[in-house]
Amino acid sequence: MKKVLILLFITKAIFAQNIAKTDTGSINGVKYRILFPENWKGKLVMYAHGYEFMGAKPSQSQNPEFPKRMTPFLERGFAVAASDYAFQGFALAQGVDDTEALRKYFIQNYGKPDSTFMVGHSMGGGITLAIMENFSQNYNAGMPLCPLSSRPYLQCRKEFDIYATFNGLFPNIVTSLKDIFDLSKPYQASDSRKMMARAMEIKNAIIAKDSTLGVAFAKRFDLKFDDLPFSLFFNENVLRDLARKTGGNPFDNTNTVYIGFPDNLLVNKVAERMSATSKPDIFNKYDRTGNIDKPILLMHTIYDQLIPVNYGVTNFENMVQLQGKNQFFTVKHTNGQGHCVFTANQTGKAFDELRNWTKSGTKATAGFIE
Repeated sequence: MKKVLILLFITKAIFAQNIAKTDTGSINGVKYRILFPENWKGKLVMYAHGYEFMGAKPSQSQNPEFPKRMTPFLERGFAVAASDYAFQGFALAQGVDDTEALRKYFIQNYGKPDSTFMVGHSMGGGITLAIMENFSQNYNAGMPLCPLSSRPYLQCRKEFDIYATFNGLFPNIVTSLKDIFDLSKPYQASDSRKMMARAMEIKNAIIAKDSTLGVAFAKRFDLKFDDLPFSLFFNENVLRDLARKTGGNPFDNTNTVYIGFPDNLLVNKVAERMSATSKPDIFNKYDRTGNIDKPILLMHTIYDQLIPVNYGVTNFENMVQLQGKNQFFTVKHTNGQGHCVFTANQTGKAFDELRNWTKSGTKATAGFIE
């Protein structure tokens, strides 16, 4: 507990940053927030936030923690502009469009910045990559942090597969896929304040059923056992959200053969199977390509319970290689043990390396960052 309190104190000290001006409002009904530091140097960071549960409050434009989180950029003289997006939940394509609308608003009202960088966490990291693949002419470089960098359909399909196999091996512990995609039932996002209590219920039920199998199951999906209940809680909300946005189930595992478990035959016999009932069009706009032409420095923790390294780094790295664009891509990794667990210092260091890359033309070196 003492270490936690010291960390909190240090974090608050690092995040101390004076804001000279804040611009808030809405563009086509979409709220935004722009922060200007006292030492603004005519430079801009466009920031994209991550996934928010439907109905979650406060929204980004009202979150008092937002200025603290943006300190690594503000203290370097950058203004930070961020959109709330038109809706919560899965909003990758919408996030791209709303972020670009905000960038245009910034130029109209404050002039063209000396330089513009695109930055985002988690789903916002996916938005960052989509913007750099489609609107790179408006930016000097991009820095996706713990990003949804795989093709969005494949990332969300992974969450579907976790539920399909878990419900087969551990029935009646979490919600079935059948119920998740049942649109006749009213939608209600889970209360994130009850997440810890619900996660503990799930964990205890897994242990009571078969703790050894539970550990092996978590490992199959690149998870620590203690993080499996949280992942299930979070992913149920994602799948429920996608059910509403697509009008049904956009996934189909009737032909899927699952492997990597202690008993693959058993898993395939008992896995919950569902046919697709809706089209996965929500994933098509700004689908990932790896076709980049400006510097991108991607930062990822060595362990991530929501976007494992293969989904956060490897899949996109392969796309970039296929496009022959390796000269524009560098990865920095940290020893963080969780989703987007970066210190302000690590973020600042990575950002400085990206800025130096754009100035010098010398590609930033990949590898570990303290």
